[in-house]
Amino acid sequence: MSSIAAAPSHLLYLHGFRSSPQSFKARRLQAWLAAHRPDVHWWCPQLPPSPQAAMALIDAGLADGPVGQWAVCGSSLGGFYATVVAQRHRCRTVVINPAVDPARDLRAHIGEQTHWHDPAERFFFRPEFVDELTALTAPGLPNPADLLAIIATGDELLDWREMRDRYPGAHLHIVEGSDHALSDFDHHLPHLLRFLHLCD
Repeated sequence: MSSIAAAPSHLLYLHGFRSSPQSFKARRLQAWLAAHRPDVHWWCPQLPPSPQAAMALIDAGLADGPVGQWAVCGSSLGGFYATVVAQRHRCRTVVINPAVDPARDLRAHIGEQTHWHDPAERFFFRPEFVDELTALTAPGLPNPADLLAIIATGDELLDWREMRDRYPGAHLHIVEGSDHALSDFDHHLPHLLRFLHLCD
């Protein structure tokens, strides 16, 4: 059981590499909150390509909100960032098919990239961003009982076993099949919401 029992007043969603606040999981979660929990403040920023700048943006936003009232959800690279948040701040956290070693995996993506939701919009993933990811990587979780990892065995980009092994002591929701995007997200949304104390 987690020692964080109160329902959050603020929810932060962190999107993945090349993604945006237009992520279908982000939009689905935002729509659910608008319909059922309009009292919960939603924040889903467009993250800059620099991991150092992304975490600076996240930390500043968390500092502006009420202490102890945040919950965090992140997918893929956003799941990596959410794990860093869990290590730095005491908050209830959900990661979805989280990147475990993005410094290793994104090294092959150095160069010009396009955004999934707007291919006309481009950004440059610089070599130093790999070093920034390495600097953010830290083992262990100070409060694993406050973290839920939703992991799809059918993830075509990341090894589900590596994701599972990254979160010892955390709550694990292993999804048989599915894919990296967790296209059947609606099926798992109630589990996520209950873990975050956003619904019964």
